[in-house]
Amino acid sequence: MAAEKPLVSVTCTAPTNIAVIKYWGKRDEKLILPINSSLSVTLHQNQLKTTTTAAISRDFKEDRIWLNGKEEDVGHHRLQSCLREIRRLARKRRSGSDGDLVPLSYKVHIASVNDFPTAAGLASSAAGYACLVYTLAQLYGVESELSEVARQGSGSACRSMFGGFVQWHMGERPDGKDSIAQQVAPESHWPELRVLVLVVSAERKPVSSTSGMQTSVETSSLLKFRAESVVPGRMAEMARCIKERDFEAFGQLTMKDSNQFHATCLDTFPPICYLNDTSRQIISLVHCFNAYYGKTKVAYTFDAGPNAVIFTLEETVDEFVAVIKQVFPPEMNGDKFLKGLPVEPVELSEEVKSALPMEPFPGGIRYIITTQVGPGPQVLEEPQRQLLGPDGLPKPVS
Repeated sequence: MAAEKPLVSVTCTAPTNIAVIKYWGKRDEKLILPINSSLSVTLHQNQLKTTTTAAISRDFKEDRIWLNGKEEDVGHHRLQSCLREIRRLARKRRSGSDGDLVPLSYKVHIASVNDFPTAAGLASSAAGYACLVYTLAQLYGVESELSEVARQGSGSACRSMFGGFVQWHMGERPDGKDSIAQQVAPESHWPELRVLVLVVSAERKPVSSTSGMQTSVETSSLLKFRAESVVPGRMAEMARCIKERDFEAFGQLTMKDSNQFHATCLDTFPPICYLNDTSRQIISLVHCFNAYYGKTKVAYTFDAGPNAVIFTLEETVDEFVAVIKQVFPPEMNGDKFLKGLPVEPVELSEEVKSALPMEPFPGGIRYIITTQVGPGPQVLEEPQRQLLGPDGLPKPVS
């Protein structure tokens, strides 16, 4: 019987995702129901992921959680929503059967680690809550529609429950049962697509997404127009671009939607400015590079933070990384400037250099993560990957 085991634990990983049609604004704060649908790309976990271990034991006195080694408040309402819902689904599933299942009365310990900056506009909460919900579901034997549960932790977390290209339906029901995520295409669908994460700042953003959205909903007339009149058409068009692997149209729509999202932030009162000078230089650089070639070879998008996410095809990665290094020369960390998938050094032609719009800005970009489209959450079988020790406490960081 599972109840006789001193400790039962599960360890999983989950990906972050980057929206190409943005979600901004809720119609229900408690259930996290959005005012518009959204569509995202799941990034590969070899470069960006959250790892979570959840353990249950009759010896635990209370539920506890640690994030990046630091104990956090387990009473946070979003965390409690996810925990309560998973336990409710587990109770429903096992009613009438008492098989080899962990007792629901036992307390749970959770440890979670991000391998990328938290709260810096890189969708850390999406990966974090997706990983939490998926891990708890594995621990308690729940096999229900999990994107609806993850959404109650962080809206965009519902999209991290799937790999590849994912749409989050805004839904219409007041209880949120139809506000769920659905895969548009698997990660194998567009193997040439590459993603460059340009980390401008790893600092916590000055205005959280939650409070920024609330203010935008209350004060921005552009946000209402966007949700009702613009996004529905863009969702259909973006799904078409992905299905047909039409990079030119995909790239242009991605940039337009990012620009409009940040325009709604500026239309908020008081205005919210997530982009900084380096962000704007990156935007200018992308447009100059595309203008030089006479077509869209690279595309930017920015979430609620200054860090840029660049989409391009595999054949363009090496040259565009060389362009970035030309304009934003690495400072001290030359050997750590490039992370992720390998990038070959390229010598830029004088014509390309002369087409670049600005003087070099050393240190503007801290580092680049090169990645690709990836799968959804995974279970880790290796005991050494667990974050909690046999005592149910976080293992010391090696």
